[in-house]
Amino acid sequence: MALTPKQVEEMHGKMLHKRLYIIFSEPTEKTGDRRKIFPKHIEYQLKIEKAGILFAAGPFVDAKGKPQGPGMIVIRAKNMAEAQRVAENDPFHKQGFRKFRIQAWDVNEGGFNLHVKFSDGSFTLD
Repeated sequence: MALTPKQVEEMHGKMLHKRLYIIFSEPTEKTGDRRKIFPKHIEYQLKIEKAGILFAAGPFVDAKGKPQGPGMIVIRAKNMAEAQRVAENDPFHKQGFRKFRIQAWDVNEGGFNLHVKFSDGSFTLD
């Protein structure tokens, strides 16, 4: 069923229009033991998650599911300057083990499924 231009316009007006910011984080050539910084990075991610800033984060993976190279951090921020401050404070970025690039992203379509079982406290997220 094809939509008319008017239907598309009406639907577009009802879409989410939520601005998020994507921080693309890539390894640099800096030498040293990155494993020492990793716990601080995770601590920072959990801190911004608890503060309601972190939407989602994780590494890109290869066909076998093994993390490879860059990662992506999606955050809630009022503007690009605030997103920049969040990215700059990541210990990997502060220590120079990773560099970042930020892209604003408007979320319009999509969704997720959440199934909760009260009886055993389990849940699945699809």
